Amino acid sequence: MNHQKSQQAYENAQQYIPGGVNSPVRAFQSVGISPIFAQKAKGSHLWDIDGNEYIDYICSWGPMILGHSHPMLQEGLLEAVDRGISFGLPTTLELDMAKEICSAYPAAELVRMVNSGTEATMSAIRVARGYTGRDKIIKFEGCYHGHSDGLLVKAGSGALTYGIPTSPGVPADITKNTLVCHYNDLQSVQDTFEANPQEIAAVIVEPIAGNMGVIPSQPEFLQGLRDLCTEKGAVLIFDEVISGFRAAFGGAAQLYGVQPDMVCFGKIIGAGMPVGAYGGKREIMEWVSPKGPVYQAGTLSGNPLAMFLGLKQLRYLAQHPEVYQQLQQSGQQLEQGIKDKIAKHQLGYQVQRVGSLCCIFFTKQPVHSYQDAMTCDTEAFKVYFREMLQQGILVAPSQFEGMFLSVEHSQQDIEKTLSAMDNAFASVKKWQEQNNGTLS
Repeated sequence: MNHQKSQQAYENAQQYIPGGVNSPVRAFQSVGISPIFAQKAKGSHLWDIDGNEYIDYICSWGPMILGHSHPMLQEGLLEAVDRGISFGLPTTLELDMAKEICSAYPAAELVRMVNSGTEATMSAIRVARGYTGRDKIIKFEGCYHGHSDGLLVKAGSGALTYGIPTSPGVPADITKNTLVCHYNDLQSVQDTFEANPQEIAAVIVEPIAGNMGVIPSQPEFLQGLRDLCTEKGAVLIFDEVISGFRAAFGGAAQLYGVQPDMVCFGKIIGAGMPVGAYGGKREIMEWVSPKGPVYQAGTLSGNPLAMFLGLKQLRYLAQHPEVYQQLQQSGQQLEQGIKDKIAKHQLGYQVQRVGSLCCIFFTKQPVHSYQDAMTCDTEAFKVYFREMLQQGILVAPSQFEGMFLSVEHSQQDIEKTLSAMDNAFASVKKWQEQNNGTLS
């Protein structure tokens, strides 16, 4: 494939944008090539500015559960634009969206709209601290909850991809109240509570860790967190920015049967628009201004266009439970096909999936935690990624991100993807035999 226009665009972008991109993983640095620049997308396919066509498994990092440019979402959009794209006043669309979220997610008795997942997690923790009167929080290695200072500690996503689990510019005085435990290790949480009696305001967790690959929480781990938080008077926060309305309509809470005290959502509730939300039990959320003393605000929160599109997608998903059945079937087909190709080439890699989220870990050991994910062969992943891209398959340019399926991914798409994987794994096998783990 020719990527000359993308290469030129990237060179130009670096003159005006730090690193040439507005989010680090887009730079493709972890796979050792320049990024492709998107031109358009429809259904399960995406085209770059050079005219190359790809089967897209990034799906805007999750929200395109119905595929790109779904006709249903476009209906009435021009009329919505004509009514006005921002008012700085409340609208009934915000009310309707809040009703939809609260109906789908029992733990969310009240919900507040924001503009991103980062704002949602940051705000939820502030409320939890105000509600409990405590300062410390617990997070987990490899879980990414946005780039606010107090949460950018041993984080996943782009921070993990680029080997920066903490970031310069984050004061130690802020992170001293962030306690880090091991994912899927309940004992580490128990020990941390015991070492900090009556000091921990909240535990925040991705119930399906989607920022160090796809690592589902073990059922006893989530239930154990629920029990510990109840016992210790701490707020349990589920970060469902990735899993909410994707793993199931009621998110991971529905899937695993464990309800948090608070929940955070992101781009999926806006059908891909910049949006987020946090919600929780009424007694906690009533601490939020103007009802309560914990301040949080946003001029564009509840933006009419984001609410219009997000509400249409959520209502569609509520009315069409067969979407999740289809995604489960497609996910099973993809997962089994990948496992067959890995076995064929005797690579021994791990494949993990929850519903429409899937990840190949380039390691021979089971992956249940950050430490396990760190055993992956990222150099082998580079070979795999480049081969897939050349064959017209777009996966995330990072070992530590998952594949996202949409209802538009057809049988033919999956078969073509598995055929490309067959070739890519053959190249990885050959590379391993010839290079002893060194990629030029």
